[in-house]
Amino acid sequence: MAKAKPKKHIVRNILLVLLVVIVLGVAACMAVNTLTNTKLMTYAKSFSPIAYSDQLKPERDRQTGCVTFVTDDDFRVLQISDIHIGGGFLSYQKDLKALTCVASMIAAEKPDLVIFTGDQAFPIPHIAGTLNNIRPVHALCSMMEKLGVYWTVCFGNHDTEVFSLANRAKISSIYGDRTLYPHCLFETGPEEVDGYGNYAINVKNTQGIIANTFYVLDSHAYTGTDYFGIFLRYDNIHQNQIDWYKAQIEKMNAANRQTIAELNMTETQAAELTRQYGMVKSLLFFHIPLKEYRTAFREYADNGYQDTTDVKLIYGSVGEEGELIYCSEKEDELFETVLAEGSTQGIFCGHDHYNNFSLEYKGIRLTYCGSVDYLAYRDIEQIGSQRGCTTIVTHSDGTFDNEKENYYQPKYESSMSEQVTMQRLNPNMEN
Repeated sequence: MAKAKPKKHIVRNILLVLLVVIVLGVAACMAVNTLTNTKLMTYAKSFSPIAYSDQLKPERDRQTGCVTFVTDDDFRVLQISDIHIGGGFLSYQKDLKALTCVASMIAAEKPDLVIFTGDQAFPIPHIAGTLNNIRPVHALCSMMEKLGVYWTVCFGNHDTEVFSLANRAKISSIYGDRTLYPHCLFETGPEEVDGYGNYAINVKNTQGIIANTFYVLDSHAYTGTDYFGIFLRYDNIHQNQIDWYKAQIEKMNAANRQTIAELNMTETQAAELTRQYGMVKSLLFFHIPLKEYRTAFREYADNGYQDTTDVKLIYGSVGEEGELIYCSEKEDELFETVLAEGSTQGIFCGHDHYNNFSLEYKGIRLTYCGSVDYLAYRDIEQIGSQRGCTTIVTHSDGTFDNEKENYYQPKYESSMSEQVTMQRLNPNMEN
């Protein structure tokens, strides 16, 4: 008579079977993701170059050390945010839509510079089917290189999750690889400053005077013990980044003073140029909104959705459920520094996919970019009022204008094939 197997042997066998199933499942996912990535990269490289009549080409400026464009005309910036490329087998079809959306808007707008304000990648395994955040980056970089437009990025909270394959240092090395991606103007930034991607890009006129500076900052991801972002405890701009920003403003101002002093002109002419350009005008770009976005909106809403002394609605809506603005709860001095320094006229962020307003608060324009996202928010693929970009035009005198552009209009031809509902973002505000 055969002896019964001990229970521990049964448990061991069950565990071995489960282990084999898990290993085979992981191997299958890796194989499928490899195939999917090959197809995604093929698609990313299939786009045609954008036909510019006279494309501006930036150079490294010796005076400031910044990448610099030179023009006496208007300079066109296109802000695109929250693309959320998953890079896995679960997100493949939506990734194709996201890349198509981005390429279509760029091709129609023909900007001098594209600035992506975070969450280019979304390597969330149960949604994308992968932890690999390198593949989405290469897909975006490859497409942008084929388009032939100059562009740059800042990091969002999803670009390098704690469980992602690569950290910010690794992803920075990809964006900063001028051999592979010469049109990408991303810079890692000073080692002594927190984060990755704190840098400036200048626009000069033909006299050598800086007309505008674009500051790009890393707003980091999560804070405290919220490593996975479960509790939505978002980080903010750190003090040494603010100190760096202040020092950069003084550097740009000093560069202009020096340039003006070296020009062959009368004292009256020099005084007029100093009045106009002695304080270099600038714009700020990062991912997570400042608390002042919420403060300004709440003041506007509490006043019956009407302008106040400090708040003026330029356009747009707060479309997040509950009229929420997902900013950091940490205190920082960035907005106060912006007011004190007098250089920055506008701040541009992403992060909240249904918020697309532009509010002027204490003389500073606070702007959300519409999102591209087809993946991260539930059912967002089927609706379209939030999907789009922000066009920004800086002028030779340092002033600027910005407008929101919805993706579902005839000039973005690829959008016409999508079936979406154009929802009302907020009944109290203009969409």
